[in-house]
Amino acid sequence: MPDVIAYGGDWNPEQWPEETWEQDVALMREAGVNRVSVGVFSWSLLEPAEGVFDFGWFDRVMDLLAANGIAANLATPTASPPPWFGDAYPEALPLDSAGRRLHHGSRQGFCPSSPIYREKALRVTEQVATRYRDHPALALWHVHNEYGCHNAHCYCDTSAAAFRAWLRSHYASLEALNDAWGTAFWSQHYGEWAQILPPRDTPSFTNPGQQLDFRRFSSDALVELYIAERDLLRELTPGVPATTNLMAGAHWDMDCWAFAAELDVVSTDHYLIGARAEPHIDLAFAADYARSLNGGRPWLLMEHSTSAVNWQPRNRAKAPGELRRNSLAHLARGADAIMFFQWRAARAGAEKWHSAMLPHAGVGTKVWREVSALGAELAGLAEVAGSRVNADVAILVDHSSVWAQDHPAQPSSELDPVEEAKRWHAALWRAGITCDLAHPEGDLTGYRLVLVPALYLVSDSGAANLERFVRAGGVTLVGPYSGIVDEHDRVRLGGYPGAWRDLLGVTVEEFFPLDGPIRLASGGSGSVWSEVAHATSAKVLDTYATGEPAWTRNVWGDGAAHYLTTRLDDDALAEVIATVCAEAEARPPATSPPGVEVVRRSHPDGRSHLFAINHTAGDAVVTTASGESVTVAAGDVRVISG
Repeated sequence: MPDVIAYGGDWNPEQWPEETWEQDVALMREAGVNRVSVGVFSWSLLEPAEGVFDFGWFDRVMDLLAANGIAANLATPTASPPPWFGDAYPEALPLDSAGRRLHHGSRQGFCPSSPIYREKALRVTEQVATRYRDHPALALWHVHNEYGCHNAHCYCDTSAAAFRAWLRSHYASLEALNDAWGTAFWSQHYGEWAQILPPRDTPSFTNPGQQLDFRRFSSDALVELYIAERDLLRELTPGVPATTNLMAGAHWDMDCWAFAAELDVVSTDHYLIGARAEPHIDLAFAADYARSLNGGRPWLLMEHSTSAVNWQPRNRAKAPGELRRNSLAHLARGADAIMFFQWRAARAGAEKWHSAMLPHAGVGTKVWREVSALGAELAGLAEVAGSRVNADVAILVDHSSVWAQDHPAQPSSELDPVEEAKRWHAALWRAGITCDLAHPEGDLTGYRLVLVPALYLVSDSGAANLERFVRAGGVTLVGPYSGIVDEHDRVRLGGYPGAWRDLLGVTVEEFFPLDGPIRLASGGSGSVWSEVAHATSAKVLDTYATGEPAWTRNVWGDGAAHYLTTRLDDDALAEVIATVCAEAEARPPATSPPGVEVVRRSHPDGRSHLFAINHTAGDAVVTTASGESVTVAAGDVRVISG
């Protein structure tokens, strides 16, 4: 990574007359832009007819960037095949679960398992890489764009054959698959591999094991596409790093852990959801996830918006100062690149109402003034680049568990695992404590506290991993309906929470989903969910009014394991999390009032940068660990370096 903060956005010069390009680059320099992504959606112009390539216009784009000292995240344009592709190869277009063919006319119009798509994608990638491998503007390969955003699952016959091949590589025999999927139920026992299909629309619920494995297969198919392009790029341009822009924390159809393992550096896109009451906390969750996917190292924010997006029911524009706060919040949580979609607001097309660095109204605008000011500020924060965020707390998150719990035949559809993870993360955010996200089978060494908000599915190795962490002196808090099934979505028998009955010292005999609140002896309340639990070795810390345990604590080795049997209200959850944080000695880097975000980035040599971000309408005082009091104005951001 360079010792500067990369700043810029997607530049799509092909959407504009060539006479605007010089103006664009001049304005980029004025705004402090030092990096742009180019070529993301250029396939139809780079290869206007099959096998016919036109790079003349793109040569001028790349040369213009190099002449002005602006580096390129050079994209492989494979996210959006041209019209000729769908016309020539209709069998390569995706099929939905109802058997409808999805046609060309938007983007990502291809089946991820299609051999002809892969062939054509690798051909255009080879052409781009061969032509620009020595170009001075090339800094990073931006492979594809937002894998699986619109075509994460394809149900065509090609996908069915690929799914069967994937299953054969994962199961030793058809008998093992029948056992894993529980196909004795509803007369689903398979006698031949050829009988297995993707979970297409059926009269009733699909088989849960089949659905789970299909989602795993679908994610793996996208990872394989990335690996194919990346390996070709490594062969042609050794030494040039490659990435693809994930959508960490927002898009759950791809296993981000599996993708991140293949990236030279993690990059992600993030957009505020206007319907959320505190969207800046959702931003923090996504940023913490991106950092965690990169093993704690700095990561790249490849896209976010200067103001409104175009794809929500109501596209809220950002208030004055919000662009800066959002950008610096990502920087605080480990981003070494702050980039936007896009540079110049589009005049036509499906995203013409999406905000940009250069708005439709031009330079005499709030957005342009804030974009230019941010560029100057980031240049002054170059020393932050390369520093890391060190967290004492981790939240366990696994895509397979989310996918398994997404099956409709659940005790309650209202216990949303993603929203629970975000809610527990929000409680830490309000307490000023920065956390990582971790895979259940990942390395938990170095954490003081591990939170398990909603991990319905866990493998034997994942279950043992948490036990080892606690036995070695760690503290954990496990939420309800966790540890329930194994990696095949088969119930762990003998009483819930099956994987962690001994660790938690609790046995649950029955679930009682709720249609209203339930009062606790402490004065708090639960909702959505409750359990009839018995403490076998745990100490009961709170109960329902009827006396059954609601919160327990069990000593395990040198550590302690807490368990909740209900979905606590926000205030009660905050109290419980404060208790376990105190027990684990997990503390914030500074003392701040409600609504003020504090995060520290540190260098190995001891230099650090404390970010204090005031999301409130009033001035606030932050007290650092050294006792210094720092005033942060309403809506402002202070960076204290030292």
